[in-house]
Amino acid sequence: MKLQDELNKAGGFKNLEHLAKQVVEGFISGMHKSPFHGFSAEFAEHKIYNQGESTRHIDWKLFAKTDKLYTKRYDDETNLRCHIILDNSSSMHYPEQDSFSIDNLNKIAFSALASASLMHILKKQRDAVGLSIYSDKYDFYAPEKGSERHHQMLIHQLEQAVKSKPVNKQTETYAYLHEIAEKIHRRSLIFVFTDMFQTTADEIKLFEALRHLKHNKHEVVLFHVYDKAKEMNFNFNNKPKRFIDIETGDFVNLYANQVKENYEKSVLDYFEELKMKCLQYKIKYVAADINQAFDAVLTSYMVEREKFI
Repeated sequence: MKLQDELNKAGGFKNLEHLAKQVVEGFISGMHKSPFHGFSAEFAEHKIYNQGESTRHIDWKLFAKTDKLYTKRYDDETNLRCHIILDNSSSMHYPEQDSFSIDNLNKIAFSALASASLMHILKKQRDAVGLSIYSDKYDFYAPEKGSERHHQMLIHQLEQAVKSKPVNKQTETYAYLHEIAEKIHRRSLIFVFTDMFQTTADEIKLFEALRHLKHNKHEVVLFHVYDKAKEMNFNFNNKPKRFIDIETGDFVNLYANQVKENYEKSVLDYFEELKMKCLQYKIKYVAADINQAFDAVLTSYMVEREKFI
């Protein structure tokens, strides 16, 4: 069954784990040859035996079939620790959706499915993953673990984030990033999913918080989640419309074409400023358009994992 049919059938994200698996499998099948060492398209639960290692965990049955030595990998073998941070403020639930399809996601749904896809890879690679969700408060926190029970709990929290429809949930991302940074003590790969809309427009405080996340030699990837057609290109017909700030409730009435040129320039300048700031602070910036596939997200993981291990 196609992924879009599964999404419609599920009425949203009732089967998020299955959908994430399909996203990852589709991504892998599209790669003719992976340049990323150690990344298995089959996500094998074994690793090649290296001379000098203990023979205790060699899979002799697999040796009989393949004539190659592999050792079994266990849940307590963790190559990497990853923490996913999800912005669940009101602006992340734009555009409003009653149901979802793979071609019809809002920002929170895109971020949740992207996160679940990363978690699927991390699980198969025997890596530990943690999760933080925030809005106008610190909604959820779980430290990095690799157990199946932990994985299912995180999937459930992602599903709940999509189902929630926060009204006028404002956020000061920098405040929660500081709090999260204080909780992550061991070196980790940190993924942040946010649309970068702040109740208080203080870029200095925001990047101070992102820099705080990099302490203890953490690697930080900022996924800037946005709807390119509406939020960047401002594609609205030439009829009078009321544009409402989802987080504050403030609004303005206008004809879209009268502000389109200035608006697009301002947004483009803002995007460029974010990129330059991330470069300055050695944070990987990834623009994640919700109307595109998840390739940018998954490729970023693979590149950063190679650098991290």
